[in-house]
Amino acid sequence: MILNIKIFSSSSHQDLSQKTADCLGLELSKTCMEIGESVRGENVYIIRSGCGEINNNLMAPLIMINTCKIVSASQLTAVIPCFPYAQQDKKDKRVFFDIPVNYLYADLGVLKWIRENISERKNCTIVSSDAGGAKRVNSIEDRLNVDFALIHKEDVKDLVAILVDDMVDTCGTICHAADKLLLAGVTRVYAILTPSIFCGPAISHINNACFKAVVVTNTIPQDDKMKHRSKIQVIDISMILAEAIRKTHNEESISYLFNHVPL
Repeated sequence: MILNIKIFSSSSHQDLSQKTADCLGLELSKTCMEIGESVRGENVYIIRSGCGEINNNLMAPLIMINTCKIVSASQLTAVIPCFPYAQQDKKDKRVFFDIPVNYLYADLGVLKWIRENISERKNCTIVSSDAGGAKRVNSIEDRLNVDFALIHKEDVKDLVAILVDDMVDTCGTICHAADKLLLAGVTRVYAILTPSIFCGPAISHINNACFKAVVVTNTIPQDDKMKHRSKIQVIDISMILAEAIRKTHNEESISYLFNHVPL
């Protein structure tokens, strides 16, 4: 049992918050736009995701943070699986946080899924749909010790292609990339998307594309998308959040979590 710690959740993603608390062996603390438990002297972690009614889901944790400060919580940490308003066409300017920030990566969950679901992983190539995403897939490519391909030039004939992308909404680009890979001679195409918003015609695009499976994380609730969509599979990242919380609480290195990913 971890001492002097409380885990709260906003209403944006209760399921992920509950799974994270379960991984830590803790109860999810009670809230009703009031803090239902004493947090004086405690390290408080508030889990919320930027999805759904995004303005309301942003204001709720801000109110919770302010309340916890007023009632003398020792330390406050916001755990944000999907950062609100992070999707943009281009970078307008560089901004900085004036508080400590740790970035969390889904590599641990992604590599675990690949290990358990793709038996021919030594005959895989990790594919980026554009040059801008090349850096994003390097970590997975290095740990799998396989080839890397950009969609416009590399030879992928007779390989299993794993497309990696982030912050997808209509899925038009990723589906077009999958069609190109099939024409280039790959045997199967998987897509790993972290996170995936699935707006407008996204589900229709996925259903009509040639994917063997489309794998997403539960940074955003995906239950509605899963009901009638057999291609979509979900990676649970609560273990990553829980371990990051545990390491932060114990003042241990967060980077160790991502530099020592087993395969």
